[in-house]
Order: sequence, then C-alpha cells, then structure tokens
Amino acid sequence: MAKKQFKAESKRLLDLMVNSIYTHKEIFLRELISNASDAEDKLAYKSLTDGSVDVKRADLKITIVPDKETRILTVSDNGVGMSKEDLESNLGTIARSGSGQFKAELAEDDKAAGKIDVIGQFGVGFYSAFMVADHVTVISRAWGAEEAWMWQSDGADGYTVTACEKEAPGTDIILHIRANADDENYDQYLETHKLQELIKKYSDYIRYPIVMEVEDYRMKDKPEDAPEDYKPEWETVKEWKTLNSMVPLWQRPKSKVEPEEYNAFYKEKFNDWQDPLTVIHTSAEGAVTYKAMLYIPEKTPYDFYTREYQKGLQLYSSGVLIMDKCADLLPDHFRFVKGVVDSADFSLNISREVLQHTRQLKVIASALEKKIKNELLTMQKEDREKYEKFWTAFGTQLKYGVVSDYGQHKEVLQDLLLFWSSKEGANTTLAAYKDRMPEDQPYYYYACGESVEKIAKLPQVERILDKGYEILYCTEDVDDFVMKGLREIDGKEFKSVTEEDALPQTEEEKKAAEEKAEAGKPVLEAVKEALDGQVKEVRVSSILKSGACCLSADGPVSIEMERYMRKVEGGQPMKADRVLELNADSAPFAALKKAVDAGDKDTVAKYARLLYAQALLLADLPLEDPAEYTELVCSLMI
Repeated sequence: MAKKQFKAESKRLLDLMVNSIYTHKEIFLRELISNASDAEDKLAYKSLTDGSVDVKRADLKITIVPDKETRILTVSDNGVGMSKEDLESNLGTIARSGSGQFKAELAEDDKAAGKIDVIGQFGVGFYSAFMVADHVTVISRAWGAEEAWMWQSDGADGYTVTACEKEAPGTDIILHIRANADDENYDQYLETHKLQELIKKYSDYIRYPIVMEVEDYRMKDKPEDAPEDYKPEWETVKEWKTLNSMVPLWQRPKSKVEPEEYNAFYKEKFNDWQDPLTVIHTSAEGAVTYKAMLYIPEKTPYDFYTREYQKGLQLYSSGVLIMDKCADLLPDHFRFVKGVVDSADFSLNISREVLQHTRQLKVIASALEKKIKNELLTMQKEDREKYEKFWTAFGTQLKYGVVSDYGQHKEVLQDLLLFWSSKEGANTTLAAYKDRMPEDQPYYYYACGESVEKIAKLPQVERILDKGYEILYCTEDVDDFVMKGLREIDGKEFKSVTEEDALPQTEEEKKAAEEKAEAGKPVLEAVKEALDGQVKEVRVSSILKSGACCLSADGPVSIEMERYMRKVEGGQPMKADRVLELNADSAPFAALKKAVDAGDKDTVAKYARLLYAQALLLADLPLEDPAEYTELVCSLMI
C-alpha cells in the first residue's frame, strides 16, 4: 500500500516536534502512558453513558513490554481503541487530538465532565515516540468493532493504514528503538529498571495500573529432607508487577491521611531524612481548580544559600508530572517550601513541558502565598516553640524577602518577623512590640550588632533604655537593611538608637547641646586635626549618656551597612562617612580639654587615636593598625 502523507505541514513540523519541543527524550514514555490513560478514560465514560458497554473499571490497565532481542518496546491499553478513521484523523494529522475533541464534547455534558478527566489535549505527545524509535506501529481495535487496523510510520515521510487482526479492543503502540548513537544511549529504554524509574517519576499517579513483567528474587522453599546446616537458596523469578501508586496522597481528603503518611511521602519525594515541620494540604475550586500539598522543612537544606539550590513545586496535570520544579509557583521569600500542585486546568502548548497560560499559575501562586503565610501565622500564635524552630531555619530568608524587589513584599512578611527584645529577653513579633509600647514612645527602636550581649553594652542604647523604651536587638547583617526597608508601620517609623534624633529634644535640651558644642569647639577641632582625615567630623554627642565615645555616620551609608559590605564575598567595602562623637560630660573629654588648653599636641594626638580606636571596636569595625593601638595603650600607662 502506498504511503499517505501527514496532513499537517509536513516533515519540518514533525522534525521540530521531535527535535526541539521536548527537552528530554525520556518524556516519550510519559506521553504514551498519558494517551493510554485517556483511552481508558474514554471507555470508562462509555460504560457510564452506554448501557451496552459492560466494562469494570478495575479491569482497565496499561501494559509495558520491553524486548531487548528485537529492540521492541510495546505500550498497550485495553481502552476504547481507534477505528481506521480515528487512526487517520488522530495520527495522520499532527497536532490534532482525539482527547481534545473528546474533552470539548464532554464540556457539553456537565454530569459526565465531572466524572471524566482526560489528560492529552493537543495531539502531539504521540509523536515524541519518534525521538527514541525509528519505526512506530500502532495496532488498534475500537470498542464494539470486529476489525482492527494497523498504522505504521518511519517518521515524516508518511504513514500507512492496513487491516489486521487484534483479539480484543484497545491499542498497542509498538516502538522499534533506535540503535545507540555516540551521544545517546537508547538501550536504556529497553531496561526494566529504567522503565520503572521513568514510570515512577512521571506517571506514578496515573489512575490505572501500569503493569510490567519484572525480575525479582525470592527464597526457595526449604526441602523436607534439608540438613540442619542448610543454607537458604535464592532464585530469580519473573512476575507481573503494578509499577504506579495510582492514587496521589493529595487527592485524598485530609481526614483520611495519617501524619505518618504525610511524613513518609515528604521524605521519599524530597530526599530528607527528617520529618517536615508542618504540612499544608489545600485545594480550591472556581476560576482555577487545583489541589496542593506543601511542606515546610525543619532544617535548612545544606545548599539553601548557594546558587545550586533550585526553588519550585512539583507541577502535575491530572496526576501526570509536568515540571519537577516550577519556580513560578513560589515567591523567593518562601523558596524553602517543598510540595506538589495538581490541576487539570493547565493548558499546554504542544507539549506538556511548555505552559501556555500563565494566568492559572499566577492565580495559584498568589493563593499559595497567602496559604503559607496564614499557616506560619497560626504556628506562630498556637505553637511558638515550633515557630521558633522555623525561624531559626528560615528567618533570614524572610528578612531577605523584606528588602528584595524594593520592599514590595514587606506587608506580606512583616507579621512573620522576629527580633530579640531588650524588655522580654526573648524573640518578639513587631505586633507584640507595638502592644507594649508606651504612648509617648515616638519610634520602633532597634540596635544592630554582632550579638545580643554586645548590643546591650553599646553606649548608644543607654539613653533609650533609661527612658523605659524597648529596643529590638538585631544580630544579623541584613537587619539594618530590613529596618530601613520596613520604614514604618501604621505611621510610626523605625529608628536606630545610633541616630542623633532617636530621642526628640526639647528646645531647652537643644539649647544646652548647642552651648556644649560651642564650648567644646577647640577640643573637637584639635581631635579632627589629629585624626588627619580618618573621620568626616568630630562632634559633641547627643546620643551618649555615660559612654565616652562612639561612631556614627553622616550620609546614606550607615555604620551597619559598611560592616555588612565588608563581609560580602568579593565586594569592595562601601565606607560610611564616619563621625566621631564625644561625650562632653565624660572624664576622657575633660582630659582632652586639659591637653588642648595646655597646648600639648602630642598628648591630644594620643588621646584622639585612642578614642577613635575604641569607637571602632564598639562599632565592630577593624582597627587599621592593631599593633599601634597596643603600643598607644601601653605608652599611656607609663
């Protein structure tokens, strides 16, 4: 029989599909199994709507048969089958889908549409077979028909359709697997272990059994006359085995899933040896219908803060894996979440690897973000110990989320943040801090440093604490950026205790400060001269109470930012315009004044360098010459 030509635009289109559309050749098996599942669905639908079709759903199955000797891989189903016309229209026209047409017809039948959910819609998946096969044969017998038909093709050159024999309704897709090439191992698609791996990966939740004959090992029966020292013997046996789970855990009602099942699924799917901290099992119906099962790990993955870490949720369409890590379903601030999302609403453009309509993704992603936040807030309020574990693992990630994208996520995340409280001696939320705030407190106060203990000893915190105001102790490098990103909540700003206006002054206080600054002007000028350009300014401090000195910054770059930038790998230190602040009421200032009044420039220089070095140490900034500082201290002891 002469070959018929494909009705779609010919060889170029088929070449494009085979060589460009699919990223991985192994996808072919997923596509053929999905098509087989659709055929089973169609027959199941017939059994619901046509009294003459007597089919038990339990008898429907998909069979995989590899044959290494002949290099043949067969994928069979006992579904609805195809007539000669079906073969020519569905397989002879590239990008025409019998499943797509069937789904359109179902849409007109509301009752049936709710019971049947076909997977394939675009009629392209079948042609992925040519990625691994140089010849494809399809033998099919339609349900209710006596004759069977055979479709054969070597690819874009065309196809033939001839009559043949087939014992029962259904379809056999017979692939002649290509010979190995220099850069391709086609033999693997004839190995039972590889086929099992691919079925588990992509088609584990196909609703019909996927069966294959596999080798197994079992212990031989012990002979009746076996001696006392008999050692058990093992033998290799072949047996038919169901390779897929069929019912996804997320499709079951939450009330029907035990905690142990959630945990086992998480550890198996996401390669964690620990149970997750919590699981979020949710679903939605409406504009977009989906089911999701999300996990929050207990520990930070070892590669979480590296470039190698990939965020994303496993994305399924009616139980068929589309994408192993769909990054678009998670915002970066929740990138630690693992899990699966399954929706039949995803429309796929020619292959299931390419998502055509991103609107559905955006709707689901927005809903999941809210769900994750609500789950974390519930944990924070109802199980604080568990939330503290979460915060230890992923609190830094939430902080990065506040400062990323120009602060556009701060309102989502601010209620989840924790900071150490000077008043509580424990972590506090911003909401709890606000509830404890005295009526006259003008700002949310914070102080940054290496540790809670070091921050508590900073001279700048003294005057704030003496007012009875609470301070948030920030011990991570990103915290200063976080506070500046938050800016304010309900009209009340965040203010560092190191800022000069952290405590608003009365007119009398301002006048007294001006008089001190004017009186100390000779000392300030002498110290600035002695430091020879190391600071932008030396001023009488309004932020010190009993401490002698401290560093502040004049300009957009704070001392905390400079400290952070020094730690960034490969980054050039972004220096703040440093200001040395001196307490005019302290004994060191009096000693400085005495040396200035006596014209003792050498002593003034020593005192100035000593106080500047102390201010650097208090600010957790490095001394440029530690040896010089040591000699300076020792010289003043003589």
